[in-house]
Amino acid sequence: MNTIFGPEGVLAPHLRAYEPRPGQQEMAAAVAELLAGVDSDEESEEQAGSLVVEAETGLGKTLAYLVPAALSGRRVVVSTNTRNLQDQILEREIPFIREYIEPELKALCVKGRQNYLCLYRWHQQVSADQGELFDDSVTGKIDDWLKQTRFADRTELGWLSAHSPLWQKICCQSHFCLGSDCPDGAHCFLNRLRREAASSRLLVVNHHLLFSDLAVRRGGYGEVLPRYEAVIFDEAHHVEKVATQFFGRSFSRYQVQDLTGDIERSVLADLSRSTQKKVLKKVHALSGRMEQFAAIFPARRGRFSLQKLLAEDPRLPAKRDGLLRGFEQLADILELVGKGREPWEQYGVRCLELQEQLEFITTESFDDLPPEEVRYIHWFERREKNLILSATPIDVSGELQASLFSSVSGCVFTSATLTTGGDFKYFFKRLGLPEETPSLSFPSPFNYGEQTLLYVPADSFPEPVAPGYQEALHERIQVLIEASGGRALVLFTSFKAMDAAWDALEDELDFPLLCQGTAPRHELLRRFSGETQAVLFAVASFWEGVDIPGESLSLVIRDKLPFEVPSDPVIMARLDRIKAGGGNPFFEFQVPRAILSLRQGVGRLMRSSGDHGVMAILDVRLFSKGYGRRFRNSLPPSPLVRTLEDVVTFFGN
Repeated sequence: MNTIFGPEGVLAPHLRAYEPRPGQQEMAAAVAELLAGVDSDEESEEQAGSLVVEAETGLGKTLAYLVPAALSGRRVVVSTNTRNLQDQILEREIPFIREYIEPELKALCVKGRQNYLCLYRWHQQVSADQGELFDDSVTGKIDDWLKQTRFADRTELGWLSAHSPLWQKICCQSHFCLGSDCPDGAHCFLNRLRREAASSRLLVVNHHLLFSDLAVRRGGYGEVLPRYEAVIFDEAHHVEKVATQFFGRSFSRYQVQDLTGDIERSVLADLSRSTQKKVLKKVHALSGRMEQFAAIFPARRGRFSLQKLLAEDPRLPAKRDGLLRGFEQLADILELVGKGREPWEQYGVRCLELQEQLEFITTESFDDLPPEEVRYIHWFERREKNLILSATPIDVSGELQASLFSSVSGCVFTSATLTTGGDFKYFFKRLGLPEETPSLSFPSPFNYGEQTLLYVPADSFPEPVAPGYQEALHERIQVLIEASGGRALVLFTSFKAMDAAWDALEDELDFPLLCQGTAPRHELLRRFSGETQAVLFAVASFWEGVDIPGESLSLVIRDKLPFEVPSDPVIMARLDRIKAGGGNPFFEFQVPRAILSLRQGVGRLMRSSGDHGVMAILDVRLFSKGYGRRFRNSLPPSPLVRTLEDVVTFFGN
């Protein structure tokens, strides 16, 4: 890798302002060594070879894993969590590698099938449309696009929202796919994408698609991606969260409404009047049973234990059984009506899949097993118009072993934030990685010592649970923003805290103020990055993927340490599991997760070598509690100050 990343290497004359970084070269060499050991001829049932790398902002980790992957000769999947990073890889890094390092590299971005247009559904929609969804100009625009597009990716239609009713009717969905029976199969864009993917060495996907592929393979239902030999997870701190989602089960009121709505439209279009009545009777019966079932659940929004509700409300099992029968009865009549024809066969499959999901989530044995033997936590979530039932694995390490580590030969996990308190123990344990897994940690090359400050209020500042904290918090936020001249990202642990601060400060700050929820995320970020005095109030969902170098951002404020609410049923189950095993759930689970979340937040400040500013954490528990040292040891090496005078002086220089 020295011939590429060294002082006289390939990168030096071709990357603007390139500086050779030993950490980048060491990381690239480690990735190359791992991929060189990948055996493409045998499927090993043993643990895949793994490498874990924490590479803080500015190291150049993307090229450090892409270059060895491109030169490895293996089919490698690069999995990211955000679209921003995918775009960077495809639009900047891959073209560079092709031009200067590996001209023959064939790389492709693969997305979930709902991102691509289905020709069959498009032709059906055009034929059946009565002018309700689109006019002739829209039809013409899409027809012209279809003549020139390569894969019919929705993102190419900048004027059409992903949530457009039209797109929902014409995109590729598995339960509408006719497979080899499709009359448009020869020209199918998804088939074209799959052929291209099969001949590509580097596949760029997101974590959700990668785990969707693993879940499908494990269930024996085929595959979403062509066979690959190694996976590189960037933004790897999200792996456990996404794996939890895909290795669990879910059932929702919306899923039932989607199914019944699709069947009703097809019934009116395809069946005789007498047959329509028979099918619609069962459809309406299922809808009614779904509403009766949902009505039993408490109306209060949030996440709650399903086991407890099933045990306490005797009406629920009876209504559940009625709903299960409703699915079975509808599937039976669909089989008679369809006689194997589409879309009726697919409707029947969807009926039985929803029935199976509901049955698994609500009728699995809830015996009083020891906490260490319980595999799933069963819970429900009430939203404004939806009810979701879920069975979530408490520990995904076993699932990862069975589906990921046993199916590939090599895995690389990398992110700017993987360590807590200076070690990888938490990350290793959550993913089931052996303690001896090779790991590397590289600090940021940015000059935090001269370009930044870390501000924590003096000990007289109230703790978050103390009387007067909220008023003191709002006053301190105002003073800090005025000292920085705006240019601030203010991050909160909850919408409630954000709204309270907004109400208190909206009329007190003389800067352009933006608040999450008042406009689409991309619009808020565009406006914030385009101004030099704006202030943005936001919560956790804004932290990732925000990359705003330069004068637009010089102050990042965190209201308090981001501990998760322990009343969440999934969090509670994981805490109970650790306690049952003799561990300390606060220090083994809650503190590490809060540290990673905090590091993500303050990491928004330094995005380039020329950035400077202040990271303010308005929580004195960093000093008043024993665990505060672990948090402090995990933060960037910025000079720590505890007086406002130091902050004012910093911004005055």
